[in-house]
Amino acid sequence: MKTIDTLRFTTAGSVDDGKSTLIGRLLYDSKSILEDQVAAIARTTEKRGQVGLDLSLLTDGLTAEREQGITIDVAYRYFATPTRRFIIADTPGHEQYTRNMVTGASTANVAIVLIDAARGIQPQSRRHAALAVLLDLPHVVVAVNKMDLVGYDETVFTKIKTEFTAIARELGVRNISFIPVSALAGDFVVARELNGANNMPWYAGPTLLEFLESVPVEKQAESAFRFPVQLVSRVRFGAAKENRGYLGRVESGHIKVDSEVVVHPSGETARIAEIITLDGNSESASTLDSITITLDRQLDISRGDMIADAQHPPRVTDMVRANVCWLSTDALNLNRRYLLKIGTRAVRAQIASVNSRYDVQTLTANPATTLNTNDIGELLIRTVQPIMIDAYSVNHATGGLILIDEATNATVAAGTVLADN
Repeated sequence: MKTIDTLRFTTAGSVDDGKSTLIGRLLYDSKSILEDQVAAIARTTEKRGQVGLDLSLLTDGLTAEREQGITIDVAYRYFATPTRRFIIADTPGHEQYTRNMVTGASTANVAIVLIDAARGIQPQSRRHAALAVLLDLPHVVVAVNKMDLVGYDETVFTKIKTEFTAIARELGVRNISFIPVSALAGDFVVARELNGANNMPWYAGPTLLEFLESVPVEKQAESAFRFPVQLVSRVRFGAAKENRGYLGRVESGHIKVDSEVVVHPSGETARIAEIITLDGNSESASTLDSITITLDRQLDISRGDMIADAQHPPRVTDMVRANVCWLSTDALNLNRRYLLKIGTRAVRAQIASVNSRYDVQTLTANPATTLNTNDIGELLIRTVQPIMIDAYSVNHATGGLILIDEATNATVAAGTVLADN
C-alpha cells in the first residue's frame, strides 16, 4: 500500500490579498467541508448582505477577525486528497503580526505568497518572501490572485512574475513558481475550468492544488541521526534482564541495531542493542519514527540528552549564534535570564549580545542593541550548560530554538541556529 505523505504549507501576503478566501476555496472545491459548515457560512454571508458564500469565514475564526475583516492569528486547517494530506497555516498579512507569520511558517514545506493582480506587488509581499528565506522554506509559490478583476489579462500576470522573480533572486529564494488564480471565482485553485470554460488558456501550468499535490516534500532523512531523549524507563532486554530504555522520536537520519552512537553532552559511545516500536522489535528506524532504544552498556542518560550518529555528531557548545523573531511585547533585555530550548533540552541562558536587526524588506543587517515585538535579528546566546545543535539549514529539529523568560515562563522568541557556530 502506498504511503500518503503530508504537506505543510502557509499562506502570506498583504492585507486583503485574499489569503483566507483562497484557503476556503481549496477546502470547498476539494469537498473538505461538512454540510453544516457550509450552511453556517451561508447564513453569516447573508447577514452581512453578501451574495453566495464568503469562504474566508472558514479560516477567520476569531471574533475580532470577523469584526475587523482581517486575519490576526494563525488559523490551522486540515484536508486530504487521494494523493496527499495537507496542513494549512493561514497567517496574518499586516506587518504588526510578523511573529504570527513566523509561527505559522516555521514548520511549512511551502509558502504561498499571494499578490493582488489589480494592486501589484506590495511591500508586505517582499517582506513575506524575505521571511521565507530566513526560515529556509524549500518552496515558494506566488499565487497571483484576483485575476478576474483584471480580465484574466496575461500581460498583468507576466509583469508581476517578472518583477517578483527579480526580488526573489535578490533575496535568495531557492525555488519559486507562479500560478494565476481567482480565489473568489475558483479559477486555477482546484479547477482548471469553470462551467466548461477556461478563462486563462494562455497558462499551461498546474492549478494550485495540482502544484501542492506534486511538489516534493523535502525531508531530512539523509541528515545525520538525531534522537533527543524524551523519557527514560525500564524495559525488558532480550529474554534475560531489564535495561534502561530511551524513548523519543527520530528527528532525522536512520539507525540500525548494532550501529555505533554517541551520547551527548557526555560524549560517551555505545552500540544500539534494541529498537522497540509499538509493533515490537525492529531492526531499524528512520525520521519521525517514535521508538524506544536500548544500548549495549549502561550509561547515565536523562531527558534532554541526545543519542546521535557517532561519525557525524552535533555541535556541543555553550555559545549559540542564531536569527530570532522577537515575540514578546516586552523588549529584549540583556540583563534578564532566559531558558533556551532546543528539542527536549532546556538550559538557562543569557543573551550575550544583539549582533544586528534585519530590515526584512531587504534582509539588510543593521546595528542594534535590543529587539522589539516582531523584530528579527541576530543574537549571540550564552548557555549555562552545554547544548547540542546543528545549523537550521542542515537540521530543523536540532537547529530550531525558542527562548523562554525564566521569570514568567512566557515564550519570548523563536529562532534558527546559524551555520557557522
